[in-house]
Amino acid sequence: MQKKTVETSYTIYNFDELTVSYQNLINKAKEQVTKAYAPYSGFHVGAALELENGEVFAASNQENSAYPSGLCAERVAMFFANAQFPEVPVITIAIAAFTKGNFMLEPITPCGSCRQVLLETEMRFEKDINILLYGTQSIFLIKNVKQLLPLCFEKSSLQG
Repeated sequence: MQKKTVETSYTIYNFDELTVSYQNLINKAKEQVTKAYAPYSGFHVGAALELENGEVFAASNQENSAYPSGLCAERVAMFFANAQFPEVPVITIAIAAFTKGNFMLEPITPCGSCRQVLLETEMRFEKDINILLYGTQSIFLIKNVKQLLPLCFEKSSLQG
């Protein structure tokens, strides 16, 4: 028998400790929660991402009464950015959530499907994506998607 340990590393910041670029991206993610269509869950999520060329894309979650036909904010933003600039890597994504009249105190993390899409994009461009997770009491900065999905299913998994 062999035992292995998987660890996730991230840094915790207050908003004022972040770079102006990161602050702007978080603010764009926060703005997007007002555009979410979430009549079923009441859970509004906004995401904003920056491409290597400086372009910024922001989106919100879009629910549908025929679950799981809706789509998370992270995937809406990522798919739109990749469709507009298919050859430009994503360098950072910021995510914020709002429910019951308030932003979350602690950050939320992307769902499994979003983690897989973020990982595919990271691998596609062979470039780490910084992940900013916003909470009013703390902000997590994660240096790449594999920190969120360490035992991942990737292209090499298909080759057996």
